Amino acid sequence: MASVANNGVGAAPRIVIENAAIATVDALDTEYTRGHVVIAGNIIESVGEGPAPMWLENVARRINAEGHLVTPGLVNTHHHFYQWITRGVAQDDILFDWLVALYPTWSRIDDKLVHAASQGSAAALLKSGCTTASDHHYVFPQGGGDILGASIEAVSELGMRFTALRGSMSRGKSDGGLPPDHAVEKTEDILLASEAAVDRWHDASFGSMLHVAIAPCSPFSVTTELMKEAAELARRKGVRLHTHGSETAEEEQFCKELFGMGPTDYFESVGWLGEDVWMAHCVHMNDSDIRKFAETGTGVAHCPSSNARLAAGIARVPDMMAAGVPVGLGVDGTASNESGELGTELRNALLINRLHGRPDALTARQTLRLGTMGGARVLGRQAEIGSVEVGKLADLALWKVDGIMHSSIADPVAALVMGALPPLSLLLVNGRPVVEHGHLTTVNEDRIAKACADAAKELASRG
Repeated sequence: MASVANNGVGAAPRIVIENAAIATVDALDTEYTRGHVVIAGNIIESVGEGPAPMWLENVARRINAEGHLVTPGLVNTHHHFYQWITRGVAQDDILFDWLVALYPTWSRIDDKLVHAASQGSAAALLKSGCTTASDHHYVFPQGGGDILGASIEAVSELGMRFTALRGSMSRGKSDGGLPPDHAVEKTEDILLASEAAVDRWHDASFGSMLHVAIAPCSPFSVTTELMKEAAELARRKGVRLHTHGSETAEEEQFCKELFGMGPTDYFESVGWLGEDVWMAHCVHMNDSDIRKFAETGTGVAHCPSSNARLAAGIARVPDMMAAGVPVGLGVDGTASNESGELGTELRNALLINRLHGRPDALTARQTLRLGTMGGARVLGRQAEIGSVEVGKLADLALWKVDGIMHSSIADPVAALVMGALPPLSLLLVNGRPVVEHGHLTTVNEDRIAKACADAAKELASRG
């Protein structure tokens, strides 16, 4: 049993979870068949086999978790929250056609609509076991108000740990890009707004609920000048970098025609490979690309459902993992993954990667690692979250695996990853319950549903 001595956290109210199967996802993949987790305040104080220590004081809540599996909270490494109000559109298009169809609608959003959409997206994530999410927002229409602030406020109200990505687009259609010209910003304005966002919101302290990263949208929607200057700015401010990369064959051809090289070589040429960088998708990667990502520690957000929805292809995740590339899971925007859940991406990642023709391409435990510690590493938070270990933040999921859908699966990790997504009995973020018995605790779900429906109708009417 691992535990810590009373070093100040002992005075905090404790939550005790007992009689649960536990998948810690630590470095040794330690598991307990009938164990306990003790939380003091927002910190994991003890984890191990058998019952919790008898000497515990100040126990505010004791949970008999018989028939449950405890895992780290899931970590979502790529999303576009605003897309919650444009789902079900361009249902049969590949990426470039899908973007052309949706850009005009997205260019009419404002902070009010983004607040509603962000609550819908965050609610879906929480209810599927996700405790930390990154949101890549890159559409900032003139007169749209405080859009990034609206998403941050929306997520804070639900209690999720958050990485807000100040995205951008600077290459409009007249410059050879895909977005309409009225949907892009000037490079100088983007850099000023990005720096202001970091100064206003980024909190680098241990246990922070809010990080900010700098995230030009993609090679085909921003200029080379912006890519270079964004990297310089991020490193000067000490924050991470994110963009889309190697998502489709069309993107690869676009890069070769515009830059004379493939996406990975282009990213290398503009200073966009490194431990402080992660890319979304990375579907079309050759051996040289994977090697460069591994050598530099550049991370990948694997989005299996979105890649399938847009017919982008199957990322070489097993090869990336074997090479040492940091890989986490992502939902992607809900206009290309209408479910919006991260929990279901576990099963989809395992199954889709086995279409490589290898039945062991991803195991259940490797997949759980992708969705937890893998994502924590990609976001640079592996010292704080991603595993059930003493001293880490109490971001935990308690899954019910003894019901009709799972009771005949002896392996609880297989029940979670390979079966239907189990009911979520409890989700803790920073030691605070944010989901109980499948329902949000901090906000009214019906109110969010109505606000999102109204926002979708309003946005559609603005055409």
